[in-house]
Amino acid sequence: MDMGKQKRAVALGFFDGIHRGHAALMRRTAEVADENSYHPSVVSFDVHPDVLVTGHSVNLINSAEERQLLVRELFGIEEVVLLHFNRDMLTMPWQKFAEVLIKDLNIGWIVVGHDFTFGNRAEGTAEKMQNYCKHVGIGCDIIPAVKIENTVVSSTYIRSLIQDGEMERANRFLGHPHILVGRVETGYHLGTKMGTPTINLPFPQGIVVPRKGVYATKVELQNGGVYHAVSNIGVRPTVSTENRLNIESFLLNFSGNLYGEYVKISFYKYLRPERKFPDTKQLASQIHKDAAEADTVLQEEEEKELSEL
Repeated sequence: MDMGKQKRAVALGFFDGIHRGHAALMRRTAEVADENSYHPSVVSFDVHPDVLVTGHSVNLINSAEERQLLVRELFGIEEVVLLHFNRDMLTMPWQKFAEVLIKDLNIGWIVVGHDFTFGNRAEGTAEKMQNYCKHVGIGCDIIPAVKIENTVVSSTYIRSLIQDGEMERANRFLGHPHILVGRVETGYHLGTKMGTPTINLPFPQGIVVPRKGVYATKVELQNGGVYHAVSNIGVRPTVSTENRLNIESFLLNFSGNLYGEYVKISFYKYLRPERKFPDTKQLASQIHKDAAEADTVLQEEEEKELSEL
């Protein structure tokens, strides 16, 4: 079918973290697209609107790249349109924003969250969008808040959980493991000499920093291979004085060179705080203990997932 003529069903929002609340929007978008032979699409923004509104940076759960990856992996929606959020968009009258969006993207249906706002002074609301869509003859759904144990699922709440190292609870609210994606860089090769070869990723700018320390993680490689791992978020105090935040992961049952590869790290559980060891021998011993603990945590997680199928 000619994409130029096929109308889109669009989930519209910033979608930081792609959490359980967002999942309800994505599922409804896919459903509407299927029912009406529309093309399912997610429309988001490259810059968080709060950055322009307040002038302060917002540490996000995920980068734009990670949000696109999660939408495709979790919901099978291949098309993710990232609009450039700038001063013009911030100050645009809400009706104009709706009109331009619908026309430019050939939209037949829009799905928004209950708290979605847009346009000048955030005067556009989910209800106004729905009324406008009705006026121009297209469909619009407003998805209500999703709650877990009477707590509304929100990106703001999940950010605070990640910062506190409450990774299991954060993952419950996300509906999937928290991820970070990056390119492996050359380290000091000390891990190799210690018998614990590790991969190093610089911590991405503008992303919320989980509580410093050691986590049970899984690392997915470019070739699709997935390995149990133990990852340290911190400044590597035993081996470095640079004070530069990075993510260092020891992959279980893996040997090979991953320099320059893109990898995806999925976080499951906080194991312990980062600490400085008297020497690399004691550090290596602790890494093996951490790895064994991480392996147990991840096996239990996999058994739980299987029992829920």
